[in-house]
Amino acid sequence: MAVTEHDGLPQTGSVQALWAAVAQRSLAWLAQRGLSSRDAVMLVPFAALLAPSRAAWAAVGGWQPRVETPLTLAASLGPPLAPGPGACSGDATLDMLAAALMLRRQAWGAAWEARDPEGFERVVALVVEAAQALRAAALARAPHAREAFWTQVRDLCAGAAGPAATEALLLRVAAEWAAASDTASTDRLFALAPAAWIAVRIGGPDALAEALLAQARVPALQLRADAPDDDPFGALAGVAEVQRLSCTDFEAEAQAAASEVIAALNAGRTPVALVVLDRELVRRVRALLERAAVPLLDETGWLLATTRAAAGVVALLRAAAPGAGPDARLEWLKTWPVAAPAALDALEATWRGRRHVSAAEAGQRLWEQAQRHLQPLAAAARRPLAAWLELLHERLASDGSLERLDADAAGAQVLAALAGPGGAAWQQASSVLRMDLAGFTHWVESTLLRLPFLPPPDAAAQVVITPLARAYGRPFAQVVMPGADEVRLGATSAPATLIGETLARALGMEDTAARRLRQRLALAQVLRAGRVTLLRRLRDGDEPVAPSPDVEWLLRARQRSAAPPWPTHDWQPGRAEVPLQPVCRPTPSAAAALPETLSASQLETLRQCPYRFFARAVLRLDDADELEAGLAKRDYGNWLHAVLHRFHRLRAEPGAGDDQAGLLEAADVVTRELELDEADLLPFRASFETFAPAYLGWLAQREGQGWRWHEGETDHAVQPAVLAGLRLRGRLDRLDHGPGGQRELLDYKTGAAAGLKQKVAQPLEDTQLAFYAALLGGDDKLAAAYLALDDAGAPLHIPHPEVHATAQTMLDALGGEWARLRQGAPLPALGEGRVCETCEARGLCRRDHWAAA
Repeated sequence: MAVTEHDGLPQTGSVQALWAAVAQRSLAWLAQRGLSSRDAVMLVPFAALLAPSRAAWAAVGGWQPRVETPLTLAASLGPPLAPGPGACSGDATLDMLAAALMLRRQAWGAAWEARDPEGFERVVALVVEAAQALRAAALARAPHAREAFWTQVRDLCAGAAGPAATEALLLRVAAEWAAASDTASTDRLFALAPAAWIAVRIGGPDALAEALLAQARVPALQLRADAPDDDPFGALAGVAEVQRLSCTDFEAEAQAAASEVIAALNAGRTPVALVVLDRELVRRVRALLERAAVPLLDETGWLLATTRAAAGVVALLRAAAPGAGPDARLEWLKTWPVAAPAALDALEATWRGRRHVSAAEAGQRLWEQAQRHLQPLAAAARRPLAAWLELLHERLASDGSLERLDADAAGAQVLAALAGPGGAAWQQASSVLRMDLAGFTHWVESTLLRLPFLPPPDAAAQVVITPLARAYGRPFAQVVMPGADEVRLGATSAPATLIGETLARALGMEDTAARRLRQRLALAQVLRAGRVTLLRRLRDGDEPVAPSPDVEWLLRARQRSAAPPWPTHDWQPGRAEVPLQPVCRPTPSAAAALPETLSASQLETLRQCPYRFFARAVLRLDDADELEAGLAKRDYGNWLHAVLHRFHRLRAEPGAGDDQAGLLEAADVVTRELELDEADLLPFRASFETFAPAYLGWLAQREGQGWRWHEGETDHAVQPAVLAGLRLRGRLDRLDHGPGGQRELLDYKTGAAAGLKQKVAQPLEDTQLAFYAALLGGDDKLAAAYLALDDAGAPLHIPHPEVHATAQTMLDALGGEWARLRQGAPLPALGEGRVCETCEARGLCRRDHWAAA
């Protein structure tokens, strides 16, 4: 077995100079031993280093060695080895299935899943992570050395008891599973016999490459570009042009990073590396760069589950679930290619409880069509995963969604993720694992959450988004590194795993110290770019953020080399002078767009603020009510309206039956008809139990005075001559007939009685009862009153005196005002009064930004 020779590379100079030195040193070493470079193999740590290393050999001239990574070299030697059924393959999707099946076959595993399904899923993930880590450590050793490795693993995992006994058991399961699966395509490398092996060590050791050199029977050379930990680039640290920027917060840091990238592009310093230390921060930077039309090459991507394509597939499954609420159904319908926008809008309006919905029939037909589409999924019984995937594929194909997904970059990756890795192992696992619709939906969500979406590369991109572990050794003209603080650069805490720090060190696996050293070496190597910008924010919300300990480590190296510290600047956004654009009080006119019909609430809005009326009645803007919000006071009011209406509609003559039983029965029936949740209604139902006898007592007293319920929940419309064509419409809660041909309209209220009393104390300020009186003709035999149903002492009868006179005054004033509006009179925003504090149109009228003038 040949002895591996080691040679150090220059610790100064650019990336191009580094690779030139690699080529020259290697060529000299090969020539010294009389070896041909074309028969040698050079290994670099990762694929992004292939281009600069090959370019350096091309610049030297002559025959080149075969420059590969261990993985690309193994792939070139033959097709990948297909894992056997149940084996640990290294594929996250397949291994999660295989591990779940393996643990379910154990009595304790099946019991665990039955007792705590979510806990069992976490256990499966821990076993998979540990098995994959142990398998990777074994595959980085020569095949003949693996048995000794597994013996060591078994010895170190044996005998644990006490609180750690469960973790030890899971670790032993993971170890045995991995030990039975310790073959891979990279095993071919150990049988390869080139003329010589050359490996470049940069950014820390590569375990597989070092194992290949250790067992090589041909000359082997390792070129080391990393400096000792106690003197990281003493000379280079004094040469690199580094600036540090301090930003106030998250958004400032994102803007600063984007501006640094754009400045580099404008100055011709390309390509630029945008290093990912904080994924959320870089997502924001990416958005800012895309807004500036900067082409990007993203090597990190983002979670596949966050793409629109993935959301559409998951929404379909959630909408098909039995008992799915309107929110889930609507979320899917808005992604369904079959749904016509007008019908969908009508269906949403109907579900949100709006009245007078146009195209309501089209909306209902859409929902019936949607139900037919969802029915095969909703009615499917428990079945294997493979059968669920076939059914999902058929549903997506039936409405054109499959074709749309396949044509979309994210959609194609979603389909590939759900299709699985293929092969006998996948077919076996997916045909055995059985689940119901809820389990299948959870599997789809979990699978998409584990996999990244990698956007297609842009051929014109000069900005590369990459992690720190792949940012070095590449010919970037500038590196921009946001997130260089104590939290994101230098905090290498141990992840939650079954393999503890002590065990990892004993097995020669990477522990926290090794991960921190690898990060520091990567940071030091990035300095070869020559121009580096390190950014950090001073605060995360209310928490202060300290500088990165790794950056401080490099600063100490500069200090030892007698170089001045890198300058730190407080970043300030670019400023530009813009002309003043004062926001004035809006005064729109709507002469040609006024509604033909007016309701009581619209008239009240017109009186409160003409601009609010413009927004709601003319522009027809409205707040979207929550579909699945918990019951509120308004819902209780609607329920109580329906209960009283049913009670009176079905009630016989006074005293002919048990009114108490009839009222309670009406409450039960209405609750079922409205499909209200009994638990949500419980607080209101308790109030109703107290209200019912009080209401019946009030009703008996009223009927003793000769009043009788006549009708309720009736729609009325009228077109008074004084309004010149304007039509009034509304729904009355209740109309009672009394002695002598008297009539009284009652409007149920669940609000505070004090406010109602204050309103009728100034009759001309009470729009609602006057409006309803106008709907009924407003003669002097008509009375009107509010009936407070949810106040102390309820029900309280609060009359509006002389309502017929108020109604006539209101009609006369409205006729004159409406004529002015038809002639183009403005609808100004008033910006005053209590209604302004809660007005939903405040952002539209820009009340808070009006100029003082």
